Amino acid sequence: MKSKLLTASLLASALFAGLGMAPAMAQGNNHTPGIDQSQQAISARIQQGLASGHITPSEAQALYQRDREIEAREMRYKANGSTNPQERQQLRADLGALSADVERMMTNNVYNAPPVAGGNTNTNTNGIDRLEYKISQRIDEGVRTGRITQREARRLYSRERVIERHEQAFKADGVVTQQERRQLRNELTALRDQVERMMRNDRRNGRG
Repeated sequence: MKSKLLTASLLASALFAGLGMAPAMAQGNNHTPGIDQSQQAISARIQQGLASGHITPSEAQALYQRDREIEAREMRYKANGSTNPQERQQLRADLGALSADVERMMTNNVYNAPPVAGGNTNTNTNGIDRLEYKISQRIDEGVRTGRITQREARRLYSRERVIERHEQAFKADGVVTQQERRQLRNELTALRDQVERMMRNDRRNGRG
């Protein structure tokens, strides 16, 4: 347990160090590489917690949602061509709070068994949930790299939320049938394919 706490503490320190370096790394224009790197590190840490069982799927979903909200705020700040010191400070504070919450979950004594492959009875949809998270991360990556615009990302996230509502509706009676699972996988596969097409289309620097 001590080793887990030490590892989590070191990772948290690294994250906060990245946050603290953000001003020096992104002084001019609308570039925020330090903030972007911290977002990526937090996202990876959430995925690690999900894979290890220290963060539940529902907790990860809430954390990813907060991460997307911070990213959306960052894009709004950049809309006029620059971010001022107050805006950068707000982004760092938001990311610091999110990072702290992730680390609290990672060091929590409660341990949830990682998703089991093939666990497709009753309402267990771990495989579908993992695919949803991977798609969310891929959309986030597309926004960060400029391959997916903010408007496109909003449409993609809207489609993802529709699929999540379908999943919750299917679970309402206590059983997710094979036909319902197939529908969810088909919807997610179509969404994933659309995201990948956008990722292959290089629109950075105003292209596309």
